[in-house]
Amino acid sequence: MYVVTPHGWAAMLGDWRGPTPTLPSGDVLMDCVPVVQEAERLLTDASDVLLTPEPRECLLCYVSRMVDAFGCDCSLRFATRYRDLRAPRATSLERRLGQVGGFCDCEIFLNGYGMLPRYWLPGAVANNGDATDASSPDPLPQCLGVRRGSTQPCGLWHRSRRC
Repeated sequence: MYVVTPHGWAAMLGDWRGPTPTLPSGDVLMDCVPVVQEAERLLTDASDVLLTPEPRECLLCYVSRMVDAFGCDCSLRFATRYRDLRAPRATSLERRLGQVGGFCDCEIFLNGYGMLPRYWLPGAVANNGDATDASSPDPLPQCLGVRRGSTQPCGLWHRSRRC
C-alpha cells in the first residue's frame, strides 16, 4: 500500500519512497511480495488504458476528454502526454498553445479554442419563459479524427478570437 502526496509517495510496507510511484530495483525488489508486484502491474496497465488517446483522436478532443474525467492541475499534462504518445516531433506544442492563451489544459478551451457553434446544443427555455444560451454538448460528439502525428484540432474545433 502506498501513500501519495503532492510531494511524492511512500510505501506503507517497507522503507520505499520517491517522487514517482515505482517499486525500487535491485535486491530490495527481491523482498517484495509478488501480490504487490501484480497490483503495481495492474495499476500501470489500467492507467495506460485510461490515459491513451483513441486512434485518430485529435489533441483537443483528447485533452477535453481527460480534463472532463480528471480535471486540470494547472499544467499541460494531458496536452504533453498526447504529444509524447502521438506526435513526439511537435516540440513547439507548448509554445503554440501558449500563444493562444493555453498555458494549462483547461485554458486551451477557455482562451484558445472552442467547439464550432453547429455542434452546440440549442438553447432551452427557462421556467420563466426566457431563452437560455446554447451550450456545449455533454458528452462531446465523436472526434472527427486527424492523421497520426498531428497536433492540429479536428473539424469540431475553431480558434477563439481574443480581444
